[in-house]
Amino acid sequence: MLQRCIMIFPKFSNMDVIDEIRAKYDPLASHVRPHITLVFPFKSNIEYSQLKKHLEEVLSSINPFHLTLKGITPVKSFGNYLFLNIENGKNEIVEIHRKLYTGILEQYFPQWLKMGSYNPHMTVGKIESEEKYKSAIEESKEVIDVFETIVSKISVEIIDENEDSIIEMEIELE
Repeated sequence: MLQRCIMIFPKFSNMDVIDEIRAKYDPLASHVRPHITLVFPFKSNIEYSQLKKHLEEVLSSINPFHLTLKGITPVKSFGNYLFLNIENGKNEIVEIHRKLYTGILEQYFPQWLKMGSYNPHMTVGKIESEEKYKSAIEESKEVIDVFETIVSKISVEIIDENEDSIIEMEIELE
C-alpha cells in the first residue's frame, strides 16, 4: 500500500524567502518542497495507470492559471501553523481539489474536511512550542514579498517511510 498526496509545487523567482521561513519553522521542509495540497495524504493500492487516467480525465478541462501568494497568517485550529495566503488562483485550486476527489479518489476525502471547507494555502510553519510560535508570528509579519507564477502541472507524490517526497507523476495542464 502506497501513501500518496496530490499537490502543486509552484516555482517562484523569490523562492528563497519561502525556503528560509520553512527551514526555521516547518519540520517537513527537508522532506518536501514548498507546495499546495490538493488531495491530502492517503494510503491505497490504486495502480499507477488508474490514478494517471483519473488525473488526466479530471484535469483535461483545466488550463494553466496565474497564482499569487502574499501574506502569512497564523492558524491555530488544529495546531500552531503559519499559512502563506493565496491571493490569486484560489478558485482554480478549489475547483481542481473538488474534481480530484471524485471517482477512484472519492473514498479518500478526509472526514475532517467534511466538517469544514477546503482553504487552499501553502504551509510555511508548524511550531510545537507556544513561545516559538508567538515569535514566528511576529517575524512572519515582516514578510511582505509577493510570490507569483503560472501553475502548469499537478504532481502526485509518494510519501516514503521517512516522510520524504518522491514524485510519482506529473500531469501537465493544457
